Amino acid sequence: MNNTYLPGKEPHPRETRRILKNVNREGWNTSIDCYLADGGYEELKKALGMEPRAVIDEVKKSGLRGRGGAGFPTGVKWTFIPPNNTKPVYLVCNCDESEPGTFKDRYIVHQDPHQLIEGMVISSYAVGAHQAYIYMREEFPIAAEIMLKALQEARERGFLGSNIQGSGYNLEIHLHRGAGAYICGEETALLNSLEGDRPYPRIKPPYFPAAIGLYGCPTIVNNVESLCQVKHIMAMGGEAYSQEGAKRSPGTRIIGVSGDVKRPGFYEIISGSMTFGELLYDVCGGPRDGRQFKAVIPGGSSSKVMRTDAEYKVKNPDGTMGKITFFDIPLDLDSIAQHGSMSGSGAVIVMDDSRSMPWAMNNINRFYAHESCGQCTPCREGCPWMMKLSTRILEGKAAPSDVDLLIEVANQIEGKTVCAFGEAASWPTQAMVSKFKEEFVALTDPFNACLPHTEEGREQNRFLTR
Repeated sequence: MNNTYLPGKEPHPRETRRILKNVNREGWNTSIDCYLADGGYEELKKALGMEPRAVIDEVKKSGLRGRGGAGFPTGVKWTFIPPNNTKPVYLVCNCDESEPGTFKDRYIVHQDPHQLIEGMVISSYAVGAHQAYIYMREEFPIAAEIMLKALQEARERGFLGSNIQGSGYNLEIHLHRGAGAYICGEETALLNSLEGDRPYPRIKPPYFPAAIGLYGCPTIVNNVESLCQVKHIMAMGGEAYSQEGAKRSPGTRIIGVSGDVKRPGFYEIISGSMTFGELLYDVCGGPRDGRQFKAVIPGGSSSKVMRTDAEYKVKNPDGTMGKITFFDIPLDLDSIAQHGSMSGSGAVIVMDDSRSMPWAMNNINRFYAHESCGQCTPCREGCPWMMKLSTRILEGKAAPSDVDLLIEVANQIEGKTVCAFGEAASWPTQAMVSKFKEEFVALTDPFNACLPHTEEGREQNRFLTR
């Protein structure tokens, strides 16, 4: 198989492509024949020759952490299935990919669907599932066609169905297309949607999916990139995988960079092998001509924005405290969390000094006001209020006190909802207003605070009515 890439689509020299190895390769296509010719399904055959518990142990030893956003250890999640369980076990692949700024999973499905299928079959075998689902958002029509064809090819070649490769193991994978709701990226809302109900998140506990999931049965939910990593763990071995990259988040990570850089796109790197500065300047070519970096959202729209001119405290090896810049922060889960944000879905959104932070925040607030499922009052009421307040500020019709009111509303949402949507909606507002408050206050006018009972004031207040 040709290991060269299409002109202009070559990987950057700093990349280590495994999950994305076949994306944009010359001569590559999505057929099972092409996949088998490149060594596909060999790791599945290896796994089927092992005990299921041994496969789980390899994933645990690897230290793989979920690539969907929360970063929970994958192998540990698999062990949460009750040991005395007598109910069917299900595996669900979260291919909803609805976090703004995220676009990695779609490329995997578009160009390498059998890699996902192989990872799902290995994972299903490990956890004892005989029915698996791919939950794919409706906005991926081409991906759905590609995946349906790949699933049929896998059945015809004996990699799905009854007695897979003569092992005695049976598995069927079904494709389920969601209606395009952001909340379905939350695993329990996804399960409700899969059952045909309104996608309301479930309360944890007791509804931890590994114990009480789909149809009340134990269910493992992993995202596309996480399941693909399982194939490579089987190829490398869990111990070897764990030695690569950041100690607490080893392996490769797909970073999707969008916004104000010269070379936006997707990049697969060893976790912790480069800093934000190396990613943005060396890999992505730096800011647009005549511009400077201003802010970065490091893990999709729900993660807290970080100022690129800020300094961050670090503990030196000798125990003393030092300072680093934003550009010195390594690209791994723990380093980003240590400095006040999160790696999330790996979606790096870059903003230069031409961008208005009040406009960016208002844009994000509109998204979350639209996507709230409405189950929890703080979220159902608070998200539209944040949107209306940020609109009022953006249009110059707010008083300075409204900036503080906006923060207060965000604070009343955080930590007060069934699922993490409340945090996803409130963190952008909290971070943007606190770190760029001068921009918000500059758009307000103290005179606006004196107009509550005038005709002009009534017109202004329409922005805060339902």
